[in-house]
Order: sequence, then C-alpha cells, then structure tokens
Amino acid sequence: MAADNASSVTEFILAGLTDEPELQMPLFFLFLGFYMVTVVGNLGLITLIGLNSHLHIPMYFFLFNLSFIDFSFSTAIIPKMLMSFVSKKNIISYAGCMTQLFFFCFFVFSESYILSAMAYDRYVAICKPLLYMVTVSSQVCLLLLLGVYGMGILGAVAHTGNILFLTFRSDNLVNHYMCDILPLLELSCNSSYINVLIVFTVVTIGIGVPIVAIFISYGFIISSIFHISSTEGRSKAFSTCSSHIIAVSLFFGSGAFMYLKPPSILPLDQGKVSSLFYTIVVPMFNPLIYSLRNKDVKVALRKTVGSITFS
Repeated sequence: MAADNASSVTEFILAGLTDEPELQMPLFFLFLGFYMVTVVGNLGLITLIGLNSHLHIPMYFFLFNLSFIDFSFSTAIIPKMLMSFVSKKNIISYAGCMTQLFFFCFFVFSESYILSAMAYDRYVAICKPLLYMVTVSSQVCLLLLLGVYGMGILGAVAHTGNILFLTFRSDNLVNHYMCDILPLLELSCNSSYINVLIVFTVVTIGIGVPIVAIFISYGFIISSIFHISSTEGRSKAFSTCSSHIIAVSLFFGSGAFMYLKPPSILPLDQGKVSSLFYTIVVPMFNPLIYSLRNKDVKVALRKTVGSITFS
C-alpha cells in the first residue's frame, strides 16, 4: 500500500516558520537582520585574526575556524529560509534538499567538535601553561582540525545516506524552514525503527562525544583554578573560559533539546523554534561573545580600525 501512495519525489515544499500572512514581512526583515549581523560578525572576526599577527596562536586559530563554520552554517540555511517569507510556495528540488541536509549536518558536527577542540586548548593553557606551545603545536592544531572536519563529513554522510534510501509521499510538504532530518523522516512512507535508531546513534556520537570531552576538560580546569592561591589569578583563569562556556551552553543546550528527545515528546513545531537557536542565534552570537568579552580582540579591532582611518 505504501508503494502505491509513494511517488518519486523531485521537489519538496518547505513550510517555513509560520503560515500567518501578517507575520511574513516582519519575520523576513528580522531574520535578514540576523543574517547580516552573522555575516559581518564572523567575517569581521576572520579578518581581524588574519590581519593581526599577535592573534596567530592556537586559541585564535580555533576561533578563526569556528567563525568560518558559523558563517557557512548560516549561509546554508538562512537565504533559503528567507524565501519562505516572500514566496507563496518555497520550493526546493530533491537534490537541493539533500545538499542542504548534507551541509547542515556537516556544519553541526564540525561546530560540536571545534568547541571540544577549543575546550582542550583552554585545558592546556590553564592546567599546563609552561608546556602550552609544545602541547598545542601547529601540527597538533592541524591534526585536531582534520579530526573536526573529518567527523563533520562522517556525520553528514551517515545522516544523508540514511535519508537517501527513503521513499517519500506525494504530499511533499516539509514541516520546517529547512531540510532537517526529523521532518524528512516524518514525511517518508518507509522509515522504520532502524532509521530513527541511526539518527539518534549518529547524533549521540556527534553531540555526546564532544560534550564528554568538554566536561572532562572543564573538570581539570576547575580543579586547577581552585588550586590557584590568588583571587586575581582565579578570576583571570575563569574569564579566559567564560566566552567558551557561554558558546557551548547555547549550542549544545538547543541541539540536545531538539534531537535527544523522541519526536512524540517534542512536536515538530516546537522543534522548529528550538532549532532556530543553533542554526541562527548561535552563529550570530558567537562572534559577539568572543569579541565583546575578549581584550585581545578589542585591541586588534582598535588597531585595525586605527590603521584604516590613518590610511
């Protein structure tokens, strides 16, 4: 019976965030503003780190890559999302949908693992400061980065491959503003317990492993901070981690809320709101968190703006 109702779908219609006509234009301008802030913030941070030699250290090497991931992540999602606010039917081809799904998964996994690499960097900086430049050498940074993007590719291939083997109903309305895993599973007519199990297994590896690594790193960091005798030293150590802790909490909190609960507990309409945080809000806030709370970035910004003004 499923085979009779199924068809070889060539395109999907993305439902978007809301079908309320009076909200379409306000939401369009709101998310366009978010995207502009995200682009300017992340490309600005990438430029600052590239232009200022005193920022060419491991911490900013990872921050450079976090900004690149955030910029690319939002670019894979928001422009297509904006279409849903200004067009009657926001159509995406099957190939386009699978491509968006692949890059969405790639950047989610890459962000998870770059945050865990940054936690390791902070652990070495605070717990083993004398060995920092040896332990987190340029070769180690490149290996960690290879691991970050390698896990991103593995996660994206696993999720996209899982969806590619499904057959979709002729009713091809995706109840989301993007091609996400759970809405596509709901739309398919032959998804099984195995498909859902694959999703939760891959997501657990993609989110669970980095979270464990981050918790272990911060366990050692907190222990080391409590052994610092001066209040000023403890305060300085905490301040070097605060930006990273905020970024980690925002990203993993919203991601876990969306994916580590069965769909029956979290309806898709609530899931759409939850996914706004890690697809749109987090990439926008990360450069603000790291620039507004970071003395080195502020100095680099003043220096760069000063040199441009002087020129």
